[in-house]
Amino acid sequence: MKITITGSLGNISKPLAKLLINAGHKITIISSNADKTTDIEALGATAAIGLVTDVAFLNKAFTDADAVYTMVPPNFGASNFREYVGSIGKNYAEAIEKAGVRRVVNLSSIGAHLASGTGPITGSHDVETALNKLTNVAVKHLRAPFFYFNFFGNIEMIKNAGIMGSNYPGSARLVMVHPEEIAVVAAEELQQQFTGKSVRYLVSDDRTIGQVATILGTAIGKPELPWIEFTDEQTLDALLQDGLPPEMVRNFVEMGTAIRSGVLWGDYDQNKPAIPGKIKLEEFAKTFADRFNHA
Repeated sequence: MKITITGSLGNISKPLAKLLINAGHKITIISSNADKTTDIEALGATAAIGLVTDVAFLNKAFTDADAVYTMVPPNFGASNFREYVGSIGKNYAEAIEKAGVRRVVNLSSIGAHLASGTGPITGSHDVETALNKLTNVAVKHLRAPFFYFNFFGNIEMIKNAGIMGSNYPGSARLVMVHPEEIAVVAAEELQQQFTGKSVRYLVSDDRTIGQVATILGTAIGKPELPWIEFTDEQTLDALLQDGLPPEMVRNFVEMGTAIRSGVLWGDYDQNKPAIPGKIKLEEFAKTFADRFNHA
């Protein structure tokens, strides 16, 4: 099959491309960075260099594809993050329709069933909405939870303050996934026939955030590493001091309130996968420790 992948050589798109190439498919990888061309071609894929804000470019990159994998590249500099993410979803939908693509696997997010109150996840809700409006196109939304790799962002806090923390308590639940397991599921879906508009949830592990702190702390030789709950105001101020744009800070704080309330997990709990992923938190903790020790 001919399959076009968005996401350049990211944590999901690169292993996804390798899986599909090894299975004998012809892969095109979209990247905004021309410097990635050599690395893309070294994988055995074709590079399509351009911007996901350019519908004409997307149309060309999607043309003749039997299936497309879509994800929205992060843009922390967006003045309105939800609007940015939603606009890329609309671009994808327009280009998919024009190119005549019939199957789409879309990277979405746990909590995307909610139209508001989830911070950056609201953009994923809007992308799903845009793609679901397509006629005669089968769409599979992969609703992924919290990426293990996001914990790398806590390394500086641990080193400087000896804690982990955010605006939700240690008793709060966190559903997590390893990006490589997303790639495996995406490859599986892209290679099989499906119809209509549907959702598939992914999970590698499901713990309380206090358990997360203990497991990661143990891996770095700090088994008593505490998780500290901050107020929304404290979290906002800390993120602003770290230099994050105010728009992203507002989104992250709102997502924290959704984790605190547990509202994110409602639809997931009714439709969770019968067979979870294999990479548990203890396994990822080894990778976390290596990054921590070399930071």
